[in-house]
Amino acid sequence: MFSENVISSCEFCSKCWGNLKNLSADELKMVNNNRYEASFKPGEIIIKQGSPSSNAIFLLSGLAKVYMEGYSGRNLILDLAGQSTLLAGPGVNVNSRYCYSVAAITQVQACFISFEVFRKIMTVNPDFAFGFIEDMSNKALKMYFKLVNLTQKKMHGRLAEALLYFSNNLYSADSFEMLLSRQELGEMTNMAKESVVRIMGELEDEKIIEATPRSVKILDRNKLSIISEKG
Repeated sequence: MFSENVISSCEFCSKCWGNLKNLSADELKMVNNNRYEASFKPGEIIIKQGSPSSNAIFLLSGLAKVYMEGYSGRNLILDLAGQSTLLAGPGVNVNSRYCYSVAAITQVQACFISFEVFRKIMTVNPDFAFGFIEDMSNKALKMYFKLVNLTQKKMHGRLAEALLYFSNNLYSADSFEMLLSRQELGEMTNMAKESVVRIMGELEDEKIIEATPRSVKILDRNKLSIISEKG
């Protein structure tokens, strides 16, 4: 839902997208005058695939899942987006539509900025334009690696990689809260919920992890890493 802006100015925001540092004072003021904040509860849709991509969206806090709605009601989770992430897929420069959906996993505060403002700035500020291209390129490269992993790794390797992603990238700890359901873990690793449950059980039997529906503890990081690498 939309609400009053919590952050008074982009100039003093510690959660903003890093590329905004390339803006002049006047450009930053233009961005600040054309932004709106909104809060989302867990499960609420932030972006709907196919809807008009009129805004660039930044996550100020919380965690969201970025996913594509596929055939027969099946989803594929492309990424988990956290604080300071820009959400503006390639569709903004192709058909002016979002090419994926985004839903809040935790409570999320997001900032919406008119993409037309960004376009105007990019025509006169090459550093900002390069920063935007670099951000999009990094996301594309990440998707290429994900495509290879999903198509060439076996199920055990894909699930091990997902668990290590939570441990290394989101929590920096061997024990962490599992924010995704088993169904969502399947959507992240391109497998059925039943396969996720079975493989999690096998990893527990082998004393590699310890898991509950809402938490995971990695007991043998070396073995889990080998499973992830070997696929």
